[in-house]
Amino acid sequence: MPWEKTFDIDEATDKATEVFWKKGYDATSMADLINAMKINKGSLYNAFGSKKELFDRALARYDQQNRAAKLAELREWDDPVAAIQALFDGLIEEAQGANCNLGCFVINTAQDLPNQPPEVADVVRKALADIESFFCEMIEKGQEKGQVPTSVAAPSTAQALLSMLVGLRLLARGAAGTDALHSIRDGAMRLVRAS
Repeated sequence: MPWEKTFDIDEATDKATEVFWKKGYDATSMADLINAMKINKGSLYNAFGSKKELFDRALARYDQQNRAAKLAELREWDDPVAAIQALFDGLIEEAQGANCNLGCFVINTAQDLPNQPPEVADVVRKALADIESFFCEMIEKGQEKGQVPTSVAAPSTAQALLSMLVGLRLLARGAAGTDALHSIRDGAMRLVRAS
């Protein structure tokens, strides 16, 4: 008799994401996943193949639902400078929420990139490249609208903003208070408004 799925794949993936996000790949056991997902081991293997494949799916889904969705929304804003600030403000607000010490699943995974398989590294690199691209697009759009000085070099400033965003995400895990996070945001906005 063929195996029949009796649970929602996306819902199960989201439960696995929470475990991987809190513990990391290596520290997450199959027992942790089975308990969180409320499925048995056979169902996990039949639906996802392996722990690694489940992690890959969880990371890609998290990235699409969080980073990609937020940037798509902000790209539609008429005010590109406000969109950049809203991104930083949103991260600071998130850092004060219920999962404040978790940081970002993608950034957390990036810290261990040399030990990740190519598929995971690809998701992380594409996510970071898209954030940098967002910053570059917003700077250029701001220059067209006269909101950002033409003296601001879009590519290098976008790289600096990405570095500041990653730093904010890491420090927000408990290494810095809200004032420090606001300082990072303010420094980022000074780069955009520099003349």
